[in-house]
Order: sequence, then C-alpha cells, then structure tokens
Amino acid sequence: MKKNILLLFTSWFMIIANCIHAQEKDIEYQIMVQRASQAAIWAMPAVGLVDFKKATRRDLGGDLNDVVYLTKPFDSKHGFLTANDVTAYGWGNIALENGPMVVEVPAASDKVSYFGSFLNAWQVPIEDIGPAGADKGEGGKYLLVANDYKGTLPQDGYIIRYVDTYRVGFSFRPRLYNGATDKDAAEYAHQVKIYSLSEESNPKETNYLDATNVSYNCLPVYDFTFFQDINDVIQNNPVRPQDKAMMGILKSIGIEKGKEFNPSDKQKKAMEEGLALAYDYMQSLFTTPGKVIVEQWPGESNWYRWNFTSGQPQLGFPYETENEVLIDGRAGAYFYITYLPKYLGGGTYYLTGLRDKAGMFLNGEDTYKLRVPKDTPVKDFWSVIVYSMKTKGFIQGAEKVGLSSRQIDELKKNKDGSVDIYFGPKPPKGLESNWIPTGEDFFLLFRLYGPSSKDFYKSWSLDDIEKVK
Repeated sequence: MKKNILLLFTSWFMIIANCIHAQEKDIEYQIMVQRASQAAIWAMPAVGLVDFKKATRRDLGGDLNDVVYLTKPFDSKHGFLTANDVTAYGWGNIALENGPMVVEVPAASDKVSYFGSFLNAWQVPIEDIGPAGADKGEGGKYLLVANDYKGTLPQDGYIIRYVDTYRVGFSFRPRLYNGATDKDAAEYAHQVKIYSLSEESNPKETNYLDATNVSYNCLPVYDFTFFQDINDVIQNNPVRPQDKAMMGILKSIGIEKGKEFNPSDKQKKAMEEGLALAYDYMQSLFTTPGKVIVEQWPGESNWYRWNFTSGQPQLGFPYETENEVLIDGRAGAYFYITYLPKYLGGGTYYLTGLRDKAGMFLNGEDTYKLRVPKDTPVKDFWSVIVYSMKTKGFIQGAEKVGLSSRQIDELKKNKDGSVDIYFGPKPPKGLESNWIPTGEDFFLLFRLYGPSSKDFYKSWSLDDIEKVK
C-alpha cells in the first residue's frame, strides 16, 4: 500500500514537473513571439530602405554608391511602395563607413529639375535637393558625413550634412518642362555623381544602372527575410542611443551586433508568428480611420487623406520627440510609403480609396467605377493608380497600373466631360481604354498634381467608388 502511494505521489510529481517545464518552455517561446512582433514594427522604415539595396544588388548587379534610373515610368514589373506611374525616378543607396561621400546634384535646366531627398537608414530625411531643397535649384555638392567621422572637412564649396547612420538612401523625382520627355529625365540622372571625398581630385566614375526593363523589386517581404533585413540594418550601422533598448530585445531572436545571424528553428518559428501579428497590426493602422488616414469629407464620402503623426511634417519627419520614439506612427506611415521629404510641400495632394460607396473594402473579384469630374481642380493633371492591398505596390503582371488626365484624349468621356474609370479583373465591354486591372484586393491613390488652391476640397469633392458588378 505504501509503495503504491509512493508511486502515485511520484507520478503526480513528475506530471506537475513536466507541466511546469512545458510552461517554462512555452513562456520562453511566447516572449520570442512578442519580441519578434515588436521588433518588426520598430524596424519597418529601416527594412523598407534596406530592400532598395538588396534589389539593386540582386536585380541589377549593382551596389552601394550607384545611381539607378529609368527611361520611362514604373510599370507592374517594378515592386516599389506606392510609386507613381508617371515619373522616371532616379535613386540609390550610399555607404559612409569608409568616409564622407560627395553627391553632385545638377542644376535645374529649362527642361528638368529634381524634387527629392536624402534619408538616413531609418528614413529620417537628412536634406531635400533641387529648387525646393538646400541647393535652390542651382545644383551643388552635397557632402554626407557620418556623425563619428574624425577627419577634417573642407570649409567651402559643399552643402555639408551629418548623418547618424552609415547607410543613406536617396530618391529624386524629375519635373519636366517645355516639352521635355522621360529620355531627358534619364539623361539628367546621368549628371548625378557619387564619389568619396578622399578621391575628390580624381573621382571614380559613377555607375549608372537602367532599371526600366528589369523586374526590379524593392518591396518588403513579410517572411524570414524581413528579419534578415533587420539584421542587415544592425550590422551595417552604428547603434543609436534611442535604439539601445531594442538591442536587448533582438538578442532573444538571434540578432546581435557583431555576430552572425543564425537563429534556431524555434526562433524562426517565433519570428514568423510574431511577424504575422505585426503585419496585421500595421494593416489595421493603414485601414482604420483616425490612424494613418482620416476622412477627407467626414460623413459625406469614403475618401481619405494621409494623416501623419501630429507635428511630424513641421519637424521634418524624425518620428521622435524629446521623450519618445513614435514607433506606431512611424511604422504606420512606412508600411505603405517611402522617402518622405524634409520639407513637405503642396505640389501633390493624395486621396486614398479603400472602400466603395457601401463602405465595403475593395476586392479583386468585383468591378468598380469612379467618376472623375471635368472640373477636377488641378493645374497639371490628375492620376489614379491601383495598388495591392497585400504588398502596397503595383499588382504584379497587370497590363497597366493607372490612368491619368494626361491620357484624356484616349479615354471615353461622358457628355458632361467627366470620365468614368473602371477597376476589375476584366474590362467592361467597349471600355477597355478606361479600365485598370485588379484581380486581387486593392486600394487606390488619386493624386492631384498641382492643386488649384490649398483648400480646393472645400468647394469640390470626388464621388465615391461604386460597385457595378
């Protein structure tokens, strides 16, 4: 009897011990999931910038300090967060760990000028260029210097800007005048020069990479590569004071400064689970009014405008205050956009369409119609582009991604001069010219280039998107 009682007690003890052990293991895993999720949200802007470098290396055989350019605007083979399909951009990534770098920006001509910015590795704007930037359209030599650089610097002839990371991104959008073409923009991109300050007397030739006909994809991917990107940021940049606490968090998922990233299967599983939660959270920030979007005409329509965290546009989008890093606001913005400028101007106004007239999210199975009135208040032109709700880039493989009033002569118009634009997996019969293909859940950006006034929306509005099938 005593023996049986002892065996029973021993069995119960083992069960309890195993439960406690299992619970301890589960707690360790759950903590890794939570930390992976928070790390993904925290690192969103940096991952978005790293993917430009990866795409340049993978898709173009290029590298840091190269200039990537287009001879015509993006199309559906290009993966780029909410880019437009009317501009032949120029862009690239720069490395500062070996010393200051010079970027020569050309002066505005009677055909082309640039609007664009340099950003640090966290997409904090360093400086704008072109007529709206530091060179005022006169061109200039921008000298980018890492904060920890100890050498001497020239006193004259440069626009000097210090950077708290070793990686810098740039994206320059050309503005065309007097009948200029995208070819002129491509030639203008070849006037951008990048070289080391130490080689100024005899600089190496800049490498120019044409991405026009290449499947160049710099979209963030929400799988294990997302954490490889985070590791890339950590290994190739100094740890900033505001990021030190996160370094301790990252160690639990295998990311540590100066060490190889080789996570265990358990850590990988936790990262995948945590990333899924982070993605859903950032998606909710994007789709919930009052977060990164707000109603454009409250109570009257389902169009939204961008809503940056209070004070950030005026401060140049540091996404930091005296007391905190604005992690949620930062992640919510860079989840779907890149390259915010240091000085936000009024050259383009963005309307975001997520829902139809009935308040339902736009899907890839139904067909929708948007009526654009003849009197749309723009000095230049309007544009509407379809983006994948999943990736925030173009829908891959689509024969076209957008339409604009630049193509007005090709579009069928109503008697009052308005234009109906259709969105769906197949074109309405006889209206192929007015159709943008979908085939998956999507959203729209309606851009007004050169709004006629700062408060145009007080006397004008855009009809809701209507489901027609």
